[in-house]
Amino acid sequence: MARSFGGSQTEANTTRIVGTCGYMSPEYAIDGLFSTKSDVFSFGVLLLEIFSGERNRCFEHPDHNLNLLGHAWRCFNEDKLTELVDRAILESSNQHEVFRVIQVGLLCVQEYPEDRPDMSSVVMMLSSKIALPISKKPGFFTERKRHERDYSSRKHTLSSSNEYSITTIAPR
Repeated sequence: MARSFGGSQTEANTTRIVGTCGYMSPEYAIDGLFSTKSDVFSFGVLLLEIFSGERNRCFEHPDHNLNLLGHAWRCFNEDKLTELVDRAILESSNQHEVFRVIQVGLLCVQEYPEDRPDMSSVVMMLSSKIALPISKKPGFFTERKRHERDYSSRKHTLSSSNEYSITTIAPR
């Protein structure tokens, strides 16, 4: 359902928002405005998830409360991309190429659709060594405040309060 375009149509307004949280572009999630740049945003989230080994929605860091996009942006600005990339990928790949893909991912998740590249440009950036523009702040660069009760209730739901159980098998 995320939407089919007709003819040369490149964007649309929707009255019903359908999508997966964490992958929807800000303009679609907030205003119902869907375009080809909405797909680019989702692709950028996927790139960052693949290379970090983390999910955007479930991301947690001990030093801050940013989501994965915010953490990637922070690592990029502080020139600490090694902290973002999954160790297995970093050890088995060319570091320069990995950082390039991260930068392309950040270009894809920029807050405003007009700042994001189109998908043909993304393919060109990933398959060549052309110079990349400097990315701007990502959309949904959020910092969440977690309450202690949220943590404690989550911890309790993961375990059973039963100390033991007995199962018997009986014929029908």
